[in-house]
Amino acid sequence: MSNTKPAAVPSGRIPLKARKVAFEWADTPLHWVPGDPFTTHTINVLHLLLPAGERWFVHVYKQVLPYIHDDQLREDVIGFIGQEAIHSQAHDDVLPHLKDLGLDPTPYTAQVDWLFEKLLGDRTLPPGRAREWWLKERVATIAAIEHYTAFLGNWVLNADELDRSGADPTMLDLLRWHGAEEVEHRSVAFELFMHVDGGYRRRVRTWATAFSALVFLWQRGTRFFMENDPTLLNGRASFQQFFDRGRRGTLPTTGAMLRSIPRYLSRSYHPSQEGSTAQAMAYLASSPGANGGR
Repeated sequence: MSNTKPAAVPSGRIPLKARKVAFEWADTPLHWVPGDPFTTHTINVLHLLLPAGERWFVHVYKQVLPYIHDDQLREDVIGFIGQEAIHSQAHDDVLPHLKDLGLDPTPYTAQVDWLFEKLLGDRTLPPGRAREWWLKERVATIAAIEHYTAFLGNWVLNADELDRSGADPTMLDLLRWHGAEEVEHRSVAFELFMHVDGGYRRRVRTWATAFSALVFLWQRGTRFFMENDPTLLNGRASFQQFFDRGRRGTLPTTGAMLRSIPRYLSRSYHPSQEGSTAQAMAYLASSPGANGGR
């Protein structure tokens, strides 16, 4: 594999570590944003996608470790693996609570599991170029996905309208703890991609695949939740609802999401341009779930 050096990054790296967390869901209502099932369920899609998705990240990164020839990057990737494993478990722990409230996510999560384990999983390929090509494709796809997890992490850390709307504090803490760690480790996936390949055409191609898949899965997951919510009659999800919640501030704005595209596709892109490490670390130092779970 190529030993392309990562793009230049600011000094003063913070060693990545997996934090022990604990969240108690007994008092979290089905619509944890009061009176707004659409915002609730749009964000709840994270609980559908992330357990399988982040297990897949970990699986791929364990395979790529032998190809890392930079000690600092290897240390960062190992820290990233630890954090992603905890993220996967924390979101997975929400699903039994949703089921207890009458919303069984199993039919959708089974499809997501198939996507990551079969479609994006390991393939029976001969050693050499073909196997390395598939590994590079997946590393590049993770870098593209991590661009959006950092975008969402930065958004939720600053989404004051969720507080003003009376959102459940435990769910907000889960989202902000996770978002803060996404901001904290936002550079790792891109730097790993640059280290093992760094090809611009591969970056563009895998971004297009990742972005299309995320949009498809997110709207499908939101529709699944709205249509199966036992408290809603004829629950529906629409782009207009998403647009309106973005203007209100309880979801990201459509404009902000569109503006994130050329940033990632810029040849001068580096994830350090997204979010604030200082803000992320400040939240992690005060997060009830991250500190009470020690």
